[in-house]
Amino acid sequence: MPPVNRHVPDPAIRRRFQRRLLRWYARHQRDLPWRKTSDPYKILVSEVMLQQTQVDRVIPKYHEFLRKYPTVEELAGASVSDVAATWRPLGYNIRPVRLHAIAQQAVHRHDGKIPASLEELQAFKGIGRYTAGAVMSFAFRQDAPILDTNVKRVLQRVFLGPRNGNGSKSPKRLWELSAALIPKGKAYDFNQAVMDFGALLCTARKPNCEVCPMQPLCRSYPWDKDNTSCRKPRRSSM
Repeated sequence: MPPVNRHVPDPAIRRRFQRRLLRWYARHQRDLPWRKTSDPYKILVSEVMLQQTQVDRVIPKYHEFLRKYPTVEELAGASVSDVAATWRPLGYNIRPVRLHAIAQQAVHRHDGKIPASLEELQAFKGIGRYTAGAVMSFAFRQDAPILDTNVKRVLQRVFLGPRNGNGSKSPKRLWELSAALIPKGKAYDFNQAVMDFGALLCTARKPNCEVCPMQPLCRSYPWDKDNTSCRKPRRSSM
């Protein structure tokens, strides 16, 4: 018998969460330009731009950047100063420098392709576990977990409960949850759905609990606006 991971909900709870989330996503998913391509290079560009930057600021720059550097080869052949200038005013200006270096390494070591493995992606400076997981699930349709700010918040609230004064739970537990919740073969839709759910409904300051489909499952419902505790005792079971 395989070992039981006490931090991961049982299969019935996972299936309920998956079904409710994917039904919500089918009605409310965002129309974003990087969801209209499976090109790993273009998806990598979007993920690097989205690090610490809001979606509405990224969209026009994403189009401009790809008009100027439509392929990894063209980005690799540009001067780093030109790439950095094109990047402005997104900020965090180490990102275009690292993206340019990634393009050059992809050309020299991977025949101009973005590699399709978590290990090879994370070997690039500037690609961490989240970005590697996003490229694997969104470009290569592999069941790779992700854990950005929105995903952390949703998993924390639904499965672990309100945060206390010590901050969030262990990142290791949240990564385990993110991986365990992915329906087999459906990481693309599932990961996009969790991100949209956190961005549109389970928001940081004003989660819309009144219409939330996760009410019966959520360990933080009803949400306390002071983000300290629930207004009534937590349910004994999910």
